[in-house]
Amino acid sequence: MRTHGWAGSAPATDEEAVERILIAAGEAIDAAGASVKITDVARAVGVTRQTVYRYFESADALVFAAAVHSASAFLDRVYEHIAGITEPDIALVEGIAFVLEALPEDKHMSLLLAPDRANALGPAVTSELAVQLAQPLLRRFDVDWAANGFDDDEVDELAEFVLRIIASFVVDPGRPHRTGPDLRRFLDRWVGPALRGNR
Repeated sequence: MRTHGWAGSAPATDEEAVERILIAAGEAIDAAGASVKITDVARAVGVTRQTVYRYFESADALVFAAAVHSASAFLDRVYEHIAGITEPDIALVEGIAFVLEALPEDKHMSLLLAPDRANALGPAVTSELAVQLAQPLLRRFDVDWAANGFDDDEVDELAEFVLRIIASFVVDPGRPHRTGPDLRRFLDRWVGPALRGNR
């Protein structure tokens, strides 16, 4: 690993280098939102653009990684919101609705899933990494999945399904754009039966 730059304090490992870059990228997203540039991140870390490109092949890849890096805090908010809900259909409907309503307020996650980035990042929404973030969240729900007829493979598939539903709403919120009780009624009508059918 290169030791040049890094504001005079080179990281000991590639993992530490990546962590520093992601922290700087996160701060850049907080300050500039969608206008984050590799140059700005490199300057903040004290390295050249080429050094950042050594770890992230493009600005989109860096934005995605920074969003994933900050995802745990967002997922904690989702879990806290639906804590105590034990019915699978109610938990999923409320969880999806909360994510859709909270996304615009979260610079990192909304930047990752913004409609104007759909072509560049759309496949990342259901990437193995994204699914790996969603699967543990479902298992944190106060739902006894096994008792409700869902085995581990089905919970994994459900995580992918949830991501696909969220991605579709982000790309096209719908006409009319549903929020609040209307959004929850719509989700309960079409998502709810898929979960209730397992019982």
